[in-house]
Amino acid sequence: MDARGRFLGAVFACVLLAGMLPGLQAIAGGGLEKSEPAAENEHAQLVRRGAEVYQRCSACHRLGANAQNRIGPQLNDLLGRKAGSIEGARYSPAMKQAGADGLVWSAETIDAFVADPKGYLKGTTMGLRGVEDAGDRKALVAYLSSFSTGPSNIPETTVPAPPPVDAGVPSEILALKGDPEYGEYLSGECVTCHQPSGADKGIPSIIGWPHEDFVIAMHAYKNKKRPHPVMRMIAGRLSPEEIAALAAYFNKRDR
Repeated sequence: MDARGRFLGAVFACVLLAGMLPGLQAIAGGGLEKSEPAAENEHAQLVRRGAEVYQRCSACHRLGANAQNRIGPQLNDLLGRKAGSIEGARYSPAMKQAGADGLVWSAETIDAFVADPKGYLKGTTMGLRGVEDAGDRKALVAYLSSFSTGPSNIPETTVPAPPPVDAGVPSEILALKGDPEYGEYLSGECVTCHQPSGADKGIPSIIGWPHEDFVIAMHAYKNKKRPHPVMRMIAGRLSPEEIAALAAYFNKRDR
């Protein structure tokens, strides 16, 4: 091809490209428009995954409307909150001191604490052994942030709270009034593992547990809704009245 042919070919290519440019821009623009909903959908999936991870926390903590302190503090507005600062909540001395020293819950500090609670904060009484999977921790933070109005880089997404852990426990069982003296008599098997002093040495303390939470947990083991085989065996041998008596005894005791 001579020089004149190459020149005409180049001109033709430029004209063709100029004609295609608006269409390419439209396609690119459409892709950008779709990226935001895609990101929102990805975050919603992350939050839903976090709701599943939160099931590990829900035995002791509450979230959502009318959430109250239970074994642990309620977790609404957790991001941006100083550690150990909820009035009326039961905190370990270590957690109170951490708050006094300036620990504030953020995505980063929650991630580090949940990964290894006892390694991060020596003396904590939280029974969770730790969430090893980094993706699960990220999802949990995303879920907690959906109940927070404090500072967070994670967009808020409304997701229904997970089903309560007391599902299936009849109200008449929850209403049983146990005899703490009988509970003390029955407690020998419990305190072979759970420290009667209330210390938490690898096994969570049950001293001072709210009556209803204790009953719910024991019936969850009894009805095989919680996986621990030894606790299933122990709870399976107890009657509702005996569980109520143990709940009354351990609730009456304090650290």
